[in-house]
Amino acid sequence: MQVIELSWWQLSLAVVLLLLLALITHLNRLGLARSLVIGGLRTILQLSLIGLVLETLFAANSLLWVSLLGLAMLLLAGREVMARQKRRLTGFWAYGVGTLSMFVSSFSVTLLALIVIIGPDPWYTPQYAIPLLGMLLGNTMTGVAISLDRLTELAWQQRQAIECRLLLGQTGQEALGPIRREALRAGMIPSINAMAAAGIISLPGMMTGQILAGTAPALAVKYQILIMLLLVLGTGLGSFLAVVGGSRRLLDQRERLRLDRLRQPENS
Repeated sequence: MQVIELSWWQLSLAVVLLLLLALITHLNRLGLARSLVIGGLRTILQLSLIGLVLETLFAANSLLWVSLLGLAMLLLAGREVMARQKRRLTGFWAYGVGTLSMFVSSFSVTLLALIVIIGPDPWYTPQYAIPLLGMLLGNTMTGVAISLDRLTELAWQQRQAIECRLLLGQTGQEALGPIRREALRAGMIPSINAMAAAGIISLPGMMTGQILAGTAPALAVKYQILIMLLLVLGTGLGSFLAVVGGSRRLLDQRERLRLDRLRQPENS
């Protein structure tokens, strides 16, 4: 099946439509025009840049360059997790908890998929390693950010109830148990919803891209099933590690609630 090439002038038509949407939101005073324009520009620039980088990586096929790009993706994802939290942990922990959680979950699941399941030769082949790691980091980032934000916000809102549980003799982890479960549930909901809607309400992005690129639908479906399951695994593991690490940081060695370790939002 022949793949239809897209020229830049054809893509520019989509840009014009986005600008039209921004104009409509501006005229209706929705306050979204600036965000739409900036988001569109970032999308074009970032994807164009990563396209050039990937072409170079594919040609080099080097473990070193694949590892460096993966590290850069991880560090940027950690920054995004930190920025999305209203009451984030103070100091390095605001960055470290989310980044370490994503590193353990995303990289371990990616290695599992490359070495055990897919098995490209060599296992770090950029064509497989970078897209897999990127999808896992993107979804895990969302789950970790939601979980940590929910954990810290609930700890602040329910601080009196938590301290009462501690006074009644519960351990710190027991006292934080309800908000830990709620935070983990919140981080997992997007992934669970995506699984429930896949193939019925929507065609996932990877499957759609493969079919548009000429891949047989049956093969595209197999890859999409694999990716969906890996994404849920990575998101669940990352969210769990983030909640565990964040909740430990909210307690000191004497099992006391330490809300002074939370950075308060400026408008609070």
